[in-house]
Formats: sequence, structure tokens, C-alpha cells
Amino acid sequence: MNDITIQYDEMVQNALLSVVRDILQQTAKEGLPGDHHFYITFRTDNSDVKIPPYLRERYPDEMTIVLQNQFWDLLADDKHFEISLSFNRKKEHLYVPFSALIGFFDPSVDFGLHFHNNEVDVMEEDTEFPGIEQDDGATISDLVQKQDDQKAGEKSGDDGDNVVTLDSFRKK
Repeated sequence: MNDITIQYDEMVQNALLSVVRDILQQTAKEGLPGDHHFYITFRTDNSDVKIPPYLRERYPDEMTIVLQNQFWDLLADDKHFEISLSFNRKKEHLYVPFSALIGFFDPSVDFGLHFHNNEVDVMEEDTEFPGIEQDDGATISDLVQKQDDQKAGEKSGDDGDNVVTLDSFRKK
């Protein structure tokens, strides 16, 4: 008998990454349909990630971006995606290899993927969402939905902070 084992975990991770790649490729061609929007969390300390130095300094380990209303130049191939987003009203270009992804979530349909990364495991059930009242039985998607609801209230004129902090996705 042979000592080689099938690497199921790696195969599943590759399949899940292909789902994100397909979604981003479709979005690049056709835009976001309906109410869909994406939270994408990635490792900023991955050597192949290309982001402006001030963002890497501010987010030395990981960063979550939101693809919703304003994004430009989305491109996705087999190995990475590129996108331009506005940070403090300045358009910045990001280059993210799929190997750096640790999370993908579309709250409009309560769909999320979590990628295993040897360096970090994020978005566990004990994840804290600052500024969001948390119920003991609340799931991650419930908390993200509360954040979305809070932001929707802010857009309608309520006072509040409309920034999603990375702390809400970090393991404590």
C-alpha cells in the first residue's frame, strides 16, 4: 500500500476559490445584479498582494473590502483579481491573488465562504462586531446584516459611523 493521501481540504479550498473567481469574473462583465454586494477579506501580508503603502501600514495583517456602489476596473483571472476602490475619496488600485483570500460574503443572499489560511482563521462564531448589539444566538451573517441595516439607517439621515472596521473580522 502507498502512504500518499488525497488532499481533500486543498481540493475543496480550490473549488471554493473558483466560485469566488467565477463570481468576480461575471461581475466584471455584467456588474452587480440586484442587491448583491460582497465583503472580501484578504491577507495584506501576503507577498503578492499589491496595495498602497498607507493601506498596508493601516492594515498590516488583513483587510476587508466591500464591492457595492463604487468600484472600478474590476478584473479577475485564474490567479488574482484587481480592482480600484475609493479610500478617503482617493481612487486606489488593489491587486489580490486568490491565495490571499480568507473570506467572501454576500449578505444579500446570506452566502459566505471562509478559506483556511495557515496563518489565520477568521470570522468564527465569537467574532466581535463593534457598534453592533450582539445576541448570544446571532450568527456571523446576522451580525453582518445588522451592520448593513445600521448603514442603511445612516444613509437615510441617521447619525453614525458608516465605516466597517476590520476589527469586526479579526479573531480575538
